[in-house]
Amino acid sequence: MYGEGILRGLGVTLRNLVRRPFTVQYPEARIPQHPRFRGQEFTWYEQRCTGCASCAKYCPLGIIRIVTDPDGGNEQDGGSYKVDVFDIDQARCMYCGLCVEACPYDALHMGSGFEAARYSRADLVIDIDTLREREKHPSTWFRPQLEREKSDPHHDASQEWQSVGREPFLWHPKRPGQMPEEMDHRSSAAGDYGGEP
Repeated sequence: MYGEGILRGLGVTLRNLVRRPFTVQYPEARIPQHPRFRGQEFTWYEQRCTGCASCAKYCPLGIIRIVTDPDGGNEQDGGSYKVDVFDIDQARCMYCGLCVEACPYDALHMGSGFEAARYSRADLVIDIDTLREREKHPSTWFRPQLEREKSDPHHDASQEWQSVGREPFLWHPKRPGQMPEEMDHRSSAAGDYGGEP
């Protein structure tokens, strides 16, 4: 029949005309985000950072720049590095999270924000002072210790470095297959590293 295609097309239009819209009028309305959301506003805990530059080494785009001073004190325990420069160029970041996975001391966390647009690319470089001063709302992505505590970076208050904890060594050969609940009473006596009490 002539015009059947036009009628079918109009039928689709009429069906969608009365349907409830599923778009959100951002920024007036917002969709709730998952605590594992990998966004901007990286969270860096200077107290945990040793300046090892593992995050910079494993970044596939090379956007993390770290400059350290070997005379960071703590000579009694072999010495420490003082981090002088810690820059993240989030204009080029693809938020893969490899830097967070590579950090052996849980000093770097993915952020929870996504509204860091700027007019200049130079303004998108996060420097060490910004990382020190900003509120700490770490994402629970790749941080099972935060997921166990039901941490929500979008609603919780800023978290200090002591409260984010370290992931215990659940894979320890002397304790194979232990659940996190069994580790809780031991970790207080053995420290956050899951060693034998």
